[in-house]
Amino acid sequence: MPNHCSRTNHGGFTTPRSGLFLVAGLLLVSGAQALQGPCDIYAAAGTPCVAAHSTTRALYAAYDGPLYQVRRTSDNQLKDIYPIAPGGVANMATQDSFLNGKAGTIALIYDQSPQKNDLPKSPKCTYLSAGLESDASKGLTMLDGHAVLGIYVTGAAANSWVPNGAPGVAYRNNNPKTGSVATGNQAESMYAVVDGKRYSDQCCFDYGNGETSGHDDGNGTMEAIYWGTNTSWGGKGDGSGPWIAADLENGMFKANQGGSGTGSLLLSNDKTVSATFASLFVKGPSSDTFGLKAGDAQTGKLVTMWNGLRPTPNYSPKKLQGAIFLGTGGDGSPGGTGTFFEGAMTIGNPPDSVDDKIQANIVAAGYGSSTSSIRSGTVDRNGTRLLFSASNSRVVVEYNTNATGRTDLEIMDLQGKRIAWIANGEVGPGAHQIAWDASKAPTGLYIARLLQGGAVAWAGRVLVGR
Repeated sequence: MPNHCSRTNHGGFTTPRSGLFLVAGLLLVSGAQALQGPCDIYAAAGTPCVAAHSTTRALYAAYDGPLYQVRRTSDNQLKDIYPIAPGGVANMATQDSFLNGKAGTIALIYDQSPQKNDLPKSPKCTYLSAGLESDASKGLTMLDGHAVLGIYVTGAAANSWVPNGAPGVAYRNNNPKTGSVATGNQAESMYAVVDGKRYSDQCCFDYGNGETSGHDDGNGTMEAIYWGTNTSWGGKGDGSGPWIAADLENGMFKANQGGSGTGSLLLSNDKTVSATFASLFVKGPSSDTFGLKAGDAQTGKLVTMWNGLRPTPNYSPKKLQGAIFLGTGGDGSPGGTGTFFEGAMTIGNPPDSVDDKIQANIVAAGYGSSTSSIRSGTVDRNGTRLLFSASNSRVVVEYNTNATGRTDLEIMDLQGKRIAWIANGEVGPGAHQIAWDASKAPTGLYIARLLQGGAVAWAGRVLVGR
């Protein structure tokens, strides 16, 4: 597996050589307004991410490590895909250049959390003869004005995978970092953003905590998000579906009733999720309860579908094993269909207020949006304040230096073409500013680089809007 920690530590910028911050106009935005990623929000609540997987964007505001790895089918070469800037969306231009029109697959989904619980393709499981890598030309969508792609899962034909198993798109880590993912009856929570229009009635399009054996090890040995219209393993929700359910093994539970052969059971608490992009949450406290929430990933708030007792028998206390899997059931059942864009798992179960903040963050991310939004905010790191975006007409870089030297500002587009060069000349010790008049620049995202003595001292993204 490639070393993906060379650029920076997980969740952190590369340390600059001087104290710098960008300001929208000339207004310094307070650190309290800092932009956050979902995993920053979880960490602040004392329930940090132990797995943070996304092929679309960074899930920490300061993350600039790789999001996923592309495999070129023709020669088996690999390429890591990074965000366009710290905390940003995936740089699909890198993938397009690497593949150059040729076929490719997603070989690895990197874990952005410090635990580094990356997801390679799944090994063989009971009902999965072989894990396949997702086609890198499928699952395409827009995020905040940029093309991105998800993990595109198409389930095996019904009954084709019993009893010898069938191949299917699936990712799995049966050996996560020791002590990171919840095991036994430990509390956890998880969320995922998926394509709201792709689903099936088969088992199982899941993301979550599963058996390290790849087998069905009994009730309560897994806890995962299920998405689809299956009724045979958990009854029917309200409307025609799709629904969220908690796959707790031997049942995709929409409440504390369900399990095998319960197709006629009506569970009206679990409402149909009608959305282009869906936000899905499973809550897993250590008490004898579990929770389900879902919402539109483009607008609005979460709806609580269930918050109550776990099913019986033998679902409490939990007997979690801590494997992380995506695209199948815990035993590898490969019948589910769906497209996964991002998701995370925590250790500990955060309060409802944190779920609401995660949902607001997902909505603000801009799934399906063909235009970039304008955001103002700063992030504090090692006492240095850096802006994430800019005003629609003026970008100001303020910085401190301890010695006399030449300082310049370079603005580039995402293809690496220089848009502007602002020479600040020789400056002495102290606080200084460089400004870029962006009034004539097309709307979009740019990279600003501050150079001191000809070397890059800091680089960050600049979002120009109208």
